[in-house]
Amino acid sequence: MTDPPAGDRAPAGGWRRATVAAVDHPTPRGVRLRLTVPDRVDHWPGQHYVVRLTADDGYVAQRSYSVASAPADPLLELFVERLDDGEVSSYLAEVVQPGDVLDVRGPVGGWFVWRGDVPALGVAGGSGVVPFVAMLRHARHLGRPDLLRLAVSARTRADLPYADELVAAGALVALTRADGEGSRPRGRLTAADLAPLLPPPGAPCFVCGSSLFAEAVSQLLLDVGVPAPTIRVERFGPTG
Repeated sequence: MTDPPAGDRAPAGGWRRATVAAVDHPTPRGVRLRLTVPDRVDHWPGQHYVVRLTADDGYVAQRSYSVASAPADPLLELFVERLDDGEVSSYLAEVVQPGDVLDVRGPVGGWFVWRGDVPALGVAGGSGVVPFVAMLRHARHLGRPDLLRLAVSARTRADLPYADELVAAGALVALTRADGEGSRPRGRLTAADLAPLLPPPGAPCFVCGSSLFAEAVSQLLLDVGVPAPTIRVERFGPTG
């Protein structure tokens, strides 16, 4: 691994040939990939990588996936949720095996990042927890897990990536289709859930999830007095 650039500019890396070191399927629709990336540029938690697939006939498809590993992890960890019509996600979830080689580019992104030096709140829906897992792991590496508070939502605990790790870290878990497995009775996240978790004024509040989830949670944060400029949103899934 190489050191990221100094200062406040987020690190960025070019295309690399990554070797798949490990594959597992921790959720019914998810796959976790652990990759060895030569000459990797250390990422900041919240950044993502682009994975590119090239067919024998030259057809190319690529998608972006958030990084779950901390910068100090010698391997790069990605979590991919398989979509029924997903060209890249289906291949990664159903075909890729240890020893395979993938084209990857990253780290990418500079807005949705947290360096572990200020208090922060992270709110995620479903596989939107992935960048917050990187933040959580980085906070533990720095010895400052107290700086990060998390609230996450999923249909059931089985659908929630990294559920055990998030619960062990004290994340508030809201489940919409199961009772007895979350932090409180089933239902969507509310303003009352988020209000006690808010960081000091001016500190960042990160939101990651589908477009509908991101819009709803952003409004909840505004409703409890969070200034709009401190809300940083990352959306995934279909946009139109």
